[in-house]
Amino acid sequence: MNRPYNFSAGPAAMPTEVLQQAAIEIMDWQGSGMGVMEMSHRGKEFMSIIAQAEADLRELLAVPEHFRVLFMQGGGLAENAIVPLNLSRGGLADFVVTGSWSQKSFKEASKYCLPHLAASNEADAHTTLPAPGSWQLSANAQYVHLCSNETIHGVEVHELPDLKALGSDAPLVIDFSSHVASRSVDWSRVGLAFGGAQKNLGPAGLTLVVVREDLLGHALSICPSAFDYKTVADNGSMYNTPPTYAIYMAGLTFQWLKRQREGSLSAVAAMEHRNTAKADLLYGFIDQSQLYLNKVAKDCRSRMNIPFFLRDETRNDAFLAGAKARGLLQLKGHKSVGGMRASLYNAMPLAGVQALVAYMREFEQTQA
Repeated sequence: MNRPYNFSAGPAAMPTEVLQQAAIEIMDWQGSGMGVMEMSHRGKEFMSIIAQAEADLRELLAVPEHFRVLFMQGGGLAENAIVPLNLSRGGLADFVVTGSWSQKSFKEASKYCLPHLAASNEADAHTTLPAPGSWQLSANAQYVHLCSNETIHGVEVHELPDLKALGSDAPLVIDFSSHVASRSVDWSRVGLAFGGAQKNLGPAGLTLVVVREDLLGHALSICPSAFDYKTVADNGSMYNTPPTYAIYMAGLTFQWLKRQREGSLSAVAAMEHRNTAKADLLYGFIDQSQLYLNKVAKDCRSRMNIPFFLRDETRNDAFLAGAKARGLLQLKGHKSVGGMRASLYNAMPLAGVQALVAYMREFEQTQA
């Protein structure tokens, strides 16, 4: 079956193999007589699903033993409150603002702690990244928050900062919602990572939190029990009914990812290689074009979310209509920035990017 290519930023396209397997199992999971949506989350069937999902994720991301994997709800947006509720101790937290999502994180944290703006690229319209050496880190920060890939503005931190080298003992918190599993994570530099699943891991409804064990047990008294990381960890992500079907779908995606290994490359390294090739193809075409423009500095361009603009924006509607007619979907940019955006998550094949570039070239030629 030839499906359209879906460039949505999230909820995003999922691997065809995953959708096909879910379709087969939707009414009867492995002979149990039940679909996963109908199972008790405490029954042996679902317990095996969540255990396998965690094991596969740990393997894929090489998560160390002293980190806990939590399957939660609320999305990355809710984590903007849940993180300070758990880690801030009501004190000060440093924020590096690099786009819309880190701006939201900074604003939300003010309800629960004292957020300090350590660095910002707002003066550059979120098209660059402030060098870690320029960050104004606080001596007593409880943590440092960084959105390592900004979905809307299309900037990505390609190497996580070493906070100790910058003179800070605070744990680094990263929002890796839109590039999780697209590249490896240096866990020696991370205290906590969180992300909504609906971009690169599965459907909306599941939030992934990977947290170092020593950061558990410090939640503010006002933190709801269901959002207390220690409570969630102590109960194996089962304190409240978890998003069972979303966990199942993410688990299928993890298994699909494991099958993407290439030779000596791990699955995630293989995906990073493919993602780099896809992004290079699209950026390369945009950069030589007379019609299209990407405004992000080349050293911090996202490999997952590529915003671009038509120099003649009166042609936007015609461009989108022509793309849809060719099975190239969800290319309209975020309403806050306009233009176009192509999200090239793991499930997007190289053929999809090739089809997009071919259409963009054709469209440009018709405008000459």
